[in-house]
Amino acid sequence: MKKDIILKAENISKQYRLGQVGTGTLSHDINRWWCKIRGKENPYLKIGDTNDRSTKGTSDYVWALQDINFEVERGEVLGIIGKNGAGKSTLLKILSKVTAPTTGSIKSRGRIASLLEVGTGFNGEMTGRENIFLNGAILGMTKKEITSKLDEIIEFSGCERYIDTPVKRYSSGMTVRLAFAVAAFLEPEILVIDEVLAVGDAEFQKKAIGKMQDISREGGRTVLFVSHNMAAIETLCTRVVSMEHGKICSSGDPTKVISDYLQSNSFSERIINFDSISKAKGNDKIRIMYAGIENASSNNKNDIIDVTSLINFKMNIINQTNKELISVGFDLKTIKGDIVFGSGGKFNCKLNKASEICCEIPSNFLNDDVYQIHVYFHTNEMNPLFSDYELLTFEVKDIIRESGYLGKVNGMIRPSLSWSTKDIIS
Repeated sequence: MKKDIILKAENISKQYRLGQVGTGTLSHDINRWWCKIRGKENPYLKIGDTNDRSTKGTSDYVWALQDINFEVERGEVLGIIGKNGAGKSTLLKILSKVTAPTTGSIKSRGRIASLLEVGTGFNGEMTGRENIFLNGAILGMTKKEITSKLDEIIEFSGCERYIDTPVKRYSSGMTVRLAFAVAAFLEPEILVIDEVLAVGDAEFQKKAIGKMQDISREGGRTVLFVSHNMAAIETLCTRVVSMEHGKICSSGDPTKVISDYLQSNSFSERIINFDSISKAKGNDKIRIMYAGIENASSNNKNDIIDVTSLINFKMNIINQTNKELISVGFDLKTIKGDIVFGSGGKFNCKLNKASEICCEIPSNFLNDDVYQIHVYFHTNEMNPLFSDYELLTFEVKDIIRESGYLGKVNGMIRPSLSWSTKDIIS
């Protein structure tokens, strides 16, 4: 049976020049032009480092993507996974024709709707309703076609009360909900979605994943989906591509590719420590000098964490904003991306001085598993300052059950609960 290929990437590569706006200097552009009129290859295609953020590199050029080849069939849901910096978002931007590849070509059949970053394709001065019509027009739809979908879009987004308010007044969550509803209901042949669904609440994420399943199964349309949530990827996708340093490592069955990816990748550490602000994690607003998951039940904070251990999630941060009161929170996730719980609060952190923030996770609460900390910082008005999806990774062991060859206790958590019994006198 002949494959119905709707999207094809052939030898896609993307090169960036570090520290500059554009692709290079005037002398480089002249050199490229001179080589071109003589029928020779672009000389800068032969240079450049692999896009590995953990190494310094020696070249001014870096390859965000190198020799990417794949095909996507109609009705397929393709998941793309990889660590930060693997090239996932760059690939989606090229597939969406937001940016052009340095080499190679994209061949597609049908309309492509993209949801790449919060607010992409929206005009902040226009209302939600006006933006729906604007996005539909960009997709090549008539006013009549858009009007027929309008009520469904507004209802799904949950923004009915604010639909005639300028989008610039929307929260990031509202913007994403409306953008997803527009992209999903205006019936593109190919729907391209980046990590933006992480901005929505749990209820909306569930709705969005259900809608994506409907789109592919009933509508026969194609979905390309990038996410750090491995559980969502495994549930939703019919095929998964794993990327590292701008290259495709593996492609195939979601469960196998995800399992291999989780086993082969060394994620973030359980404890990170920096000796200078310039090296610390963060940006010009927040710097994390130290972050650690400490065993508070032991004299040695680095000891193995057992299910019976009291755990401290501790950070030493430097507040470089202009206000002392900041909001700090984190999501505790399984290695597959399921959120176990979230916690946070508002804290007074003196400007440009180190502050220690500590959250205590009780003993006999977490199940044995591998977990990650997704940390986020906001102003008191909840404007984003900094976030890191994979700040720390740690494992909780169940030493007693492991030594006795007993099976794992069911569930994400396993709290020690009080039970009682008494005789009933009839």
